[in-house]
Amino acid sequence: MEVRIRKAETRDVPRMRELVVELAVFEKEPDAVTVTGEEMLAAGFGPDPIWFGWVAETVVPPANNDQPAPECRILGMALCYERYSTWKGRRLHLEDIIVTAEARGQGIGERLFRTCAAHAVVKHYSGMFWQVLDWNEGAIRFYERLGASIDPHWCNGSLERKALKELAAR
Repeated sequence: MEVRIRKAETRDVPRMRELVVELAVFEKEPDAVTVTGEEMLAAGFGPDPIWFGWVAETVVPPANNDQPAPECRILGMALCYERYSTWKGRRLHLEDIIVTAEARGQGIGERLFRTCAAHAVVKHYSGMFWQVLDWNEGAIRFYERLGASIDPHWCNGSLERKALKELAAR
């Protein structure tokens, strides 16, 4: 199976959102995805885009001459944005790297990860940052095999929309 990595385009957003939902199910949070396809599209391709990414797709050549173009199916994605660290400067934040369950073990995740790393090098970022669940041993091994260090000391903090509104109203 031929797989190519390419920059994400507007037409990819519905499938990318499906992959995000698949990841949420895997991470035992099936109802946590609240972003709509329209919001995701606007955030990545609207007038002030805040994310960018790549998709991994299969390329199936036409079965016959009547088929005008190859059929492509997205098997994975990497979604990133630029962040700033007061300690380290500009860094690439890898929000999600996802490979659909049926395509894992074929090197697609590593190709997506290397694409992100290459982008960070070209942009002269001081590094790349992401999060991984402490129980996701397969992902931790994947990242460590590629030279990453996993920091067990930092805890994640967040405020959801309701809590933001309550805090802002005080």
